[in-house]
Amino acid sequence: MCWLLFCLFVALAGKYIPTLNPKKTYEYKYVGMVNVGRDMPDLAEAGIKLQCTFKITGVSMHTFLLGISNVVFEEFNGIPGESSFRLAPNLTKHLAAELTRPFTFEYTKGQVSDIKAAPEVSNTIVNIVRGILGFLHVTVKTTQRAYELTEVGIHGVCQSSYVIEENTTTKELYVTQVVDIANCQQKVAIYDGMALTEENKISKERGENVVATVKYAYTVKSTGSGGLITQASANERHHFSPFNVKGGNSKLQAIRNIVLLKETDTVGKPVTGQVKSKGNLMYQIEKGLWQMPILMTDLTKPVPKIIDLIKHLAQDNIHQLNGATSADVLNLIQLLRSTTQEDLELLWKQLSTNNEHRRWFLDTVVEVTDERVLKFLQKRFKAADISANEAGQTLLLAFNHLSAKLELVEMAKEFLTLPFSKSHILLWNTVVLSYGSLVYKVCARVNPCPVITVQPLLNMATNGLAKGVKEDMVVALKALGNAGHPLSIKTIIKFLPGFSAKADTLPTSVKTVAVQSLRHLAIRDPHKVRHHHTSSCAWEMLASIILLETKPPVAVISLVTEILLHESDLQVASFAYSRLRSLVSTTLHSILIATAFQHKPYYDLLAGASGEFFILRNGTSVIPTSIISKGKLHFIGRILQLVELGVRAEGLNELFKDRSDFQSLPKDKPLLSVYARVFGQEVSFVDLNQDVIQKILKVNLIWNIIQNLQKGLSWHWTKPFLTFETRFIQPTCLGLPAEISKYYFSLTAINVNAKADFNPPPKEHLHELINADISLDTAGFSGSAKDFFAFHGISTDLFQCGAQLNSKTIVSLPWKIGMKRNTNDNNYEINLVPTKKNTELLTVNFNIYAVSRNIEDLSLAKMTPMTPENKDYEENKGTEVYHPKLKYCAEASIYGTAICTEIEVQRVHYLKEYPLYYFLGYTRFTFKTVKPVEKIKIQIHGAPPKHTAELSQLMAETHETMKVLNNVCHATMSGFTISGLSLKQGLELTPDPVLTVKVLAFSPKGKPRGYEGSAYYTPTTQMDDIELIISEVAEEVNWKICADANIDKIQSGAKAHFKWGAECQPYEVAVKVSAVGGTKPSINVEINWGAVPAFIQVVGQRIREYLPGMSYLMGFHQKHEKNDEQEVSATLASSQEGFDVKVKIPEVWL
Repeated sequence: MCWLLFCLFVALAGKYIPTLNPKKTYEYKYVGMVNVGRDMPDLAEAGIKLQCTFKITGVSMHTFLLGISNVVFEEFNGIPGESSFRLAPNLTKHLAAELTRPFTFEYTKGQVSDIKAAPEVSNTIVNIVRGILGFLHVTVKTTQRAYELTEVGIHGVCQSSYVIEENTTTKELYVTQVVDIANCQQKVAIYDGMALTEENKISKERGENVVATVKYAYTVKSTGSGGLITQASANERHHFSPFNVKGGNSKLQAIRNIVLLKETDTVGKPVTGQVKSKGNLMYQIEKGLWQMPILMTDLTKPVPKIIDLIKHLAQDNIHQLNGATSADVLNLIQLLRSTTQEDLELLWKQLSTNNEHRRWFLDTVVEVTDERVLKFLQKRFKAADISANEAGQTLLLAFNHLSAKLELVEMAKEFLTLPFSKSHILLWNTVVLSYGSLVYKVCARVNPCPVITVQPLLNMATNGLAKGVKEDMVVALKALGNAGHPLSIKTIIKFLPGFSAKADTLPTSVKTVAVQSLRHLAIRDPHKVRHHHTSSCAWEMLASIILLETKPPVAVISLVTEILLHESDLQVASFAYSRLRSLVSTTLHSILIATAFQHKPYYDLLAGASGEFFILRNGTSVIPTSIISKGKLHFIGRILQLVELGVRAEGLNELFKDRSDFQSLPKDKPLLSVYARVFGQEVSFVDLNQDVIQKILKVNLIWNIIQNLQKGLSWHWTKPFLTFETRFIQPTCLGLPAEISKYYFSLTAINVNAKADFNPPPKEHLHELINADISLDTAGFSGSAKDFFAFHGISTDLFQCGAQLNSKTIVSLPWKIGMKRNTNDNNYEINLVPTKKNTELLTVNFNIYAVSRNIEDLSLAKMTPMTPENKDYEENKGTEVYHPKLKYCAEASIYGTAICTEIEVQRVHYLKEYPLYYFLGYTRFTFKTVKPVEKIKIQIHGAPPKHTAELSQLMAETHETMKVLNNVCHATMSGFTISGLSLKQGLELTPDPVLTVKVLAFSPKGKPRGYEGSAYYTPTTQMDDIELIISEVAEEVNWKICADANIDKIQSGAKAHFKWGAECQPYEVAVKVSAVGGTKPSINVEINWGAVPAFIQVVGQRIREYLPGMSYLMGFHQKHEKNDEQEVSATLASSQEGFDVKVKIPEVWL
């Protein structure tokens, strides 16, 4: 029986194995279609359709000729059911000219291989041919009804699942194939611009941002020589969401249908012409990625277009910011990427003689992300025809935006040996750090990463250690930290105590840099990065931050816990323990927070931002040794470290401790060390030591500024910056690339004009200005335009279609200010002259569009809002239209001006769906000034001579109170500092105010109006009393604010009383702050109130409602009890584990 079944299957297999008869010609009809959108009623979509007929003719036994004809290309952009596909005649002609060339391929037993075409045929065209030929590529195993195998396809070498079914009546075999695109031995995909991000494993466990599936169906008819494919279809779907595909997504669907029209005998011998191998059926990505998916540019003859664009952009942004030019800058980048090496040199020759044009060119040429920009910069460095400042800025961006290729690292090494690189210390630091960043990007792609890439940095660190040159050690270690090369750890640990005797003698700042240089290694290979003891608790705490940031496994956490049990420094142990607690609670809190914002209980957003702030101390020092601030962005399964700023203040700490002059510090010990990291890569650092300070004093920068101000100073600066460009591209069954891309671009402009008069003018020294009358007039503009684009769809060098988000934020701040100081009368005056027209200070616009573009008809590009305007939506389709318009103006009648906020939003909510849809639609937000007055004058009158001592004493007493409260907080929280609360108000009046301020508005139609404030101060042995009175400057107006405060010098506390309204009567609030020292120090704050305005009552009620829920998410315990209805209190007290916070509001005790 088994043999009988076997023979039956063998016979069946021979009947249906796909074959082509070399003596026959087969004619098929092809239709390929893509649509991108929400797949929802009444929402706009974009799509393309390619139709043709093609013939397959035998050239030899296994070689066949593909001839394509009747090519038609159509575009869709609109609402399905209301709009239709439209012919793109010019692009049809272009595609027909390319596709009607001869193509050959090898075909054996259902397997397509060795596709050939004319040498000049582009990858885009060959990929479309791959999509057509893919219908022939099928593995038939009739000995099994269902089977799985790994095979080559257009998506790569991937896992396929087959199911077959025979129709004995029609002698046809139906084959269904499902390809698991997520399970490929060799996947065809490109991730560009993501090398500096790290994978978010927790996010991956909760959901996906991108899901793709593809299903093929074939009808194979039995013939005498085997099987002939008479019909073939493909259905591929891509789902994308910036949050979670389970919570609504953008859909891309690719459909392919092929039908056999006829089969005839071949007449004559087919002509193939000269053809060249283009590879197998696997999709090939076009080299360069020049065309951005968010716009389309004609890239022919780029040089004159680049020159015109740069001149236009420079002129448009020289006096103000033109936010509408963002698209022009992106066009400029597109054109620069299409230039040759010779073109770049020609552009430099023509643009470098004009400062504006030169700066624009250098700022944008960095986006040529291959060997061309390296060769261009090498010529500049060798010719020394750019300044060190220009070189540093250009090289920094160029290296960080370079493609991650080994050959580019090899080229970049030359910059480490060029004399110009060492001509300025800041330039040298930039070169070395940027080289390390480039190594990191390459090592993220190449595994194992060759040690030769990082060898120059290893040599630099080793030589610096041998010679004892601190500067060389620091810059090399920082660059090694940027590189994060696995083989660099052997060199880095030479700088850590416990591994070499010499490391014990190194400055603490060098050891700190060595610890921080392990940050990327801790993520790539956490097992090699271990905790080691040293004499400095500050950098031990720093080491714990780096280690625990890797989210280590339980075994590593157990090891750290064991070490902490034997840690003698309680400050280190406490800090590390707090980090461990936060690590354990991170998952729980993130789940709770996600739940608070989710639409359904099982839904996670998978996107967001986070921030961290660390203050590290040594022992009982008042000033922290290190301050670190971090920000992170979580999106699409990745974590991007935005900006990290760090300050180290060991030298400053010693100065305060010993009350000495900075010149008493060792010359190699910095007063301050500051660093900045962007996307996890250190981009700059400064050590402010004796030598640097002396150089600054010798240059006498301030004196030069004073001299220039007297002559009249004018300064202008613009900076276009493509912050990030991330692209994820994978093929579809049609041979067209499905792309998800994000772009963030900013353009900043500053224009300053200033002139100052000094009477008498300084002749030799700055201190002469102390007794001089000063007048300063300045006018200018500061602004920035920030654009964010996201694209999901099909993008080639010939056409684009998809869903695109365009977001633009513009900030504008014009000013015209005059300032005067009269020394004799101790008077100061500031005149603010508002602009005569309404000014939009902040504007935010965003919308999502269905976009269609093609290179042959750029003027016909179409962008349809996904939620069309003036559309009548049918409520019975499960939708809800939301289109509010809001305008609110807060008018200051006295100053004749108003701050207005305008908001307009349009949404179509699909109520059965998820929060993603609440972000789809049009949004506009504007914050602007209207009704400007002629001038606003601020007059400041200082204390008379007899009150100068009182003012000084006031500052001294406030400082002492701050110190007391600071000591309490320091004892309360290990590793952190909280500045105490000081209230500079008082109780009894002195005959004259110590300070008087008037803010007046001048208008041609009336008298000056405004407000006047006076401060009075009365010191005593036990108590300092301060009073502040603010009143309106106008006849028959009795509105006032009265504030009085007492600072208790003995009991370390303060209390204040605020009253306002008519003669300071209707409304009042009292605040009391007290501090208790001893073994369990604490701070207590109480707020009591009587009558308050209605809007304060509303805000207070909202806080009372919000606080219990938010405190629960943060882990606070709650106790419901009735408290005083008009009192809120908070206590911060020390405890064994850190500190306790108790808050009382009228209904709850937290």
